[in-house]
Amino acid sequence: MAEVGFEWEWDEEADEARGCDFEPYNQFEAPERTAWWFRLWTGNQEVDGSEFRFFGKTGSGDYTGFWLERPDAAITDQPVVYIGSEGEHGVIARNLSDLLWLFASGLGPAEAFADPGSTAQPNEALRAIAERHAPGGRRSPIQIVTAAQAEFPHFPDLIGAMLR
Repeated sequence: MAEVGFEWEWDEEADEARGCDFEPYNQFEAPERTAWWFRLWTGNQEVDGSEFRFFGKTGSGDYTGFWLERPDAAITDQPVVYIGSEGEHGVIARNLSDLLWLFASGLGPAEAFADPGSTAQPNEALRAIAERHAPGGRRSPIQIVTAAQAEFPHFPDLIGAMLR
């Protein structure tokens, strides 16, 4: 997916963003790096974010990663969470397959969290990846995000308990 690339730009004439604002890492973020920023973000020195594996961020510093919530499940079957730089947070996909379809629809993690019903320009290269790796999983972004949040309604409470 990283080889395909994510394109994002601001269209001055239309006064809107185009593309998918997401910068995938080549590997999961190092645990010590996660602990550093997660403690700053929560204001809580007792947490370290070890229940997450972050794999990318947006241009404004929002993080996206797997939440290790399902015991004994593969990492790709774990829910995908969004942690915004301004305190926003939520589950945006039930697993990697759902996330691939969000990307294919043209939405990045921040857009999927803030407004999964927004119109976006679908990304054909990412659609091909989603069809290859998550066949039969195509649904609208609203359906994907709604299903994820319904399956994990306790995520906001988990994060809320960490905040100081």
